[in-house]
Amino acid sequence: MAHSLDSLLREAEIAHGHLCAGQVLGVRMAMLALHRLGIPDPRSRLLGDGSLNPDRKRLVTFVEIDRCASDAIAVVTGCRLGKRALKHRDLGKMAATFVDLNQKLEADDYKALRVVALETSRARALQLYPNLDKNTQQIRAYRELPDEELFSVHWVRVSLPPSELPGYKGRRVLCARCGEGVNFDRYLQRDGDCLCLGCADPSTLYYRPL
Repeated sequence: MAHSLDSLLREAEIAHGHLCAGQVLGVRMAMLALHRLGIPDPRSRLLGDGSLNPDRKRLVTFVEIDRCASDAIAVVTGCRLGKRALKHRDLGKMAATFVDLNQKLEADDYKALRVVALETSRARALQLYPNLDKNTQQIRAYRELPDEELFSVHWVRVSLPPSELPGYKGRRVLCARCGEGVNFDRYLQRDGDCLCLGCADPSTLYYRPL
């Protein structure tokens, strides 16, 4: 069953810790995508008649920013990093791509909807509520404005090999150099040895040993 904007905003506020303009955008963005994809409720395990919900594992979502909207998108879609259904590609954009695993195109490509928040929405918020502070302006406006004034929407294709899908059971190997275990094919073969990505190319590491 589809949930209302108000109920999803309450859930997002609880999950994130506060309600802000980014949360409202994230909730609206995800609701728009689910509507366009024809997925009324990707979160419930069971339908109203007690049968299994066929849409529960139908969605993979890519978020392009590590800000408030990403938490809201996770709440609405039910996609989680630990379930391998939420992917983060840090492009610094208020955008997300919603991949429908029921719409396979060819090989490992799937049909997806990419939704981008429009920069002009900030100016519209100021026009609508000029006497309010910036955050309150945007919260109110982003709740009220139609989708076409908030987002641009494009159909795209996304490549998802089996190793990127939820539920994938890959071989676990030990890196021949550091000895750490590696899951999900995140290793490279070098001279017959399996190396983790960090040992294969230390410049990819986000940390440095002390």
